[in-house]
Amino acid sequence: MPNHASRRTLLTVAAVAAVTAAGASAAVGSARDPDGPAPDDSRPGDRAPGRSPAPRVRPRETMERMSLAELVGQLFVSRAYGHAATEPDSEDVALNQKAFGVRTPAELVARYHLGGVVYFGWAHNTRSPRQIAELSAGLQRAAADSGAGVPLLLSIDQEHGAVARVGRPATLLPGAMALGALALGTAGSTAEARRAARIAGSELAAMGIRHNYAPVADVNVDPANPVIGVRSFGADPQAVAALVAAQVRGYQGAGVAATAKHFPGHGDTGTDSHVGLPLMTHTRERWEELDEPPFRAAVEAGVDVVMTAHIVFPALDPSGDPATLSRPIVTGILRERLGFRGVVVTDALDMAGVRQKYGDDRVPVLALKAGCDQLLNPPDLGLAVRSVLAAVESGELTRARIEESVLRILELKARRGLFDAPARAVEPARASEAVNAVDAVVGIPAHLAAAGEIADRTTTLLANPVGLLPLDPADRPLLLVTGTDPVSPTGTTGPPTAVLARELSALGCRATALPPARAVAAAPGNAAVLVCTYNVPEGASPQRELVTNLLATGVPVVLVAIRNPYDPARLPACAAELATYTWTDVELRAAARVVTGTVRPVGRLPVPVPGRYPLGHGLAYG
Repeated sequence: MPNHASRRTLLTVAAVAAVTAAGASAAVGSARDPDGPAPDDSRPGDRAPGRSPAPRVRPRETMERMSLAELVGQLFVSRAYGHAATEPDSEDVALNQKAFGVRTPAELVARYHLGGVVYFGWAHNTRSPRQIAELSAGLQRAAADSGAGVPLLLSIDQEHGAVARVGRPATLLPGAMALGALALGTAGSTAEARRAARIAGSELAAMGIRHNYAPVADVNVDPANPVIGVRSFGADPQAVAALVAAQVRGYQGAGVAATAKHFPGHGDTGTDSHVGLPLMTHTRERWEELDEPPFRAAVEAGVDVVMTAHIVFPALDPSGDPATLSRPIVTGILRERLGFRGVVVTDALDMAGVRQKYGDDRVPVLALKAGCDQLLNPPDLGLAVRSVLAAVESGELTRARIEESVLRILELKARRGLFDAPARAVEPARASEAVNAVDAVVGIPAHLAAAGEIADRTTTLLANPVGLLPLDPADRPLLLVTGTDPVSPTGTTGPPTAVLARELSALGCRATALPPARAVAAAPGNAAVLVCTYNVPEGASPQRELVTNLLATGVPVVLVAIRNPYDPARLPACAAELATYTWTDVELRAAARVVTGTVRPVGRLPVPVPGRYPLGHGLAYG
């Protein structure tokens, strides 16, 4: 066993202080000059933006000093329960003991020599930005003090919009489909998508998170898609490709590895791969026309990571294996056809889509044989690690194959600056300074203002046949707001109807939010009723009944589709119809500004609404 302690100075993790400094640099740039030149460190270079050159790390030499167990550990990215690395709550101690046989996240990192940890709200990792920064520093200290001392790549799903793990006081930005609507309404400009990614990336970096599972590169062409929908930029492959490339450059310009997902394309599936195994029926030609362009654009933009999908795609691989376990797809298409040389990460291995054909002991081995590098969140980490080690010992996998993936992972960590800082940067005093500095980057006024400016150009006015909108707040109109109130993606905003009513009142209207059970009776006497809808199903539904009953009162009804823009096709026509694409506060406040004419509607539909509106549809005020 090599003497790891003697080289910890060379292999230490990046300081949270360095991460904060890099994030602050990117944040200032994004707020001051969002459309100007941005650092694009997507492939070359071994340092974070805004940092002085550091002694060059040699990932191959690092790898050659690692034991087999340490090498295999680098392949795994696992959840860990708790808000703190060494002192989690008793509930999380119990969860860690049950899942992993350890008490704390720090012990988990040390036991398995993990390459990364993924943060989730349900794992109690994301209470606040300062707490996240402290957790990141503690986990990096654990990595520095154990095994080979290789820094962790800390990751998260912070797509914004419908999927966001970190809420207020962090900046919440419009999601992908909203950005798609903005791009179509501004002659195809991708500047704001890049700006949003740079802001988001700078805030993640300040919290010690250097890997984001975004952007979504799927082209959503199925209105009934249960898992992608507004997480996609839209239905036009070329428009999606341009926005994916812009966000890759934005995230990586902020020092955060971007991830194009879900390869080879999850946008035309009727099954959620979290609970089943979707079947893609596209021909090879259809895939090349529809699904390939955004991933090709991501690769050409220098994306650090591509995530696989747990979908069966017979036209690309007739074996019946999900793409995550398919060598023809991962190696044959992604590596060889598209020329991708970065890190391939599986989608989460605890999802049903990848567990239906093979057992949890075989899935990690088959994913590596297919060409994947990182194995994300296996349901049984101990079993997965033992299975990979056993496969090497039996000869099914070679050490050379493991090293191939580890080298890519170490090169990514070096490229994102995780080896740059001196050893003292992970000392508690330095980490404390960095945590305090989070306030200089996360949720700062410049970022919040930028989020509002971006959101103002995403709302799409779909219908306004009698010119009801804009409502003049100078008239002090009496308004009723009702409808569906889904839980915020982050758990820190909403409820949507209350947010919309508050913003309308702040703009000069007299708006009241009421639940659907009381709305119909209260509607008469109002100048208009705004009804928020959320993924209205085909046929009869409580949402359809509510809209029908509100229309019967004779009061003008304004339909506000707060998630998928397909809702109007499943409801009676209203006096006005809008799409916001997201139900977080930033989008609902923007919708209120559009309703009152405080800002003019700019967004255009990035997807067609079958039977109602074509792709690119959107109205303006005369």
